[in-house]
Amino acid sequence: MVQRLGSPKQAQVALGIIRIVAAVVFIAHGYQKFFIMGIPGTTGFFTQVGAPLPEITAPLVATLELVGGAALLIGLFARFVAIPLAIDIATAIVLFHSKHGFFVPMGVEFVTLLLASAVAIAIAGPGAFSIDRTLAGKSE
Repeated sequence: MVQRLGSPKQAQVALGIIRIVAAVVFIAHGYQKFFIMGIPGTTGFFTQVGAPLPEITAPLVATLELVGGAALLIGLFARFVAIPLAIDIATAIVLFHSKHGFFVPMGVEFVTLLLASAVAIAIAGPGAFSIDRTLAGKSE
């Protein structure tokens, strides 16, 4: 007899949890770039790590993380929002985190989980508790 490991509903709940937790982290990072470091500080940091066009990418990334994170949180256009968020994190890994080894606070350990979460959402969808699922007429 084959044991069933989980139902499709459980998988949707798991995806929803991953989406919500990743969204909170993205929102916090966008908030940090806007209101703690400030856009001038973020631009300076982006310049220091070699990000292309830091005067443009700093406010763009801050907005993506804050607004995209909020959209991800409520599950609105989650698959589409997850793609630029994955690109954002992959770029951060290449430009900054990979030079600092594996472990936090500056290594790739934590951001790799964010990248995997964004890619999973882009592939599988928002999971449970999302506006996207509600608009599609799917029950949780």
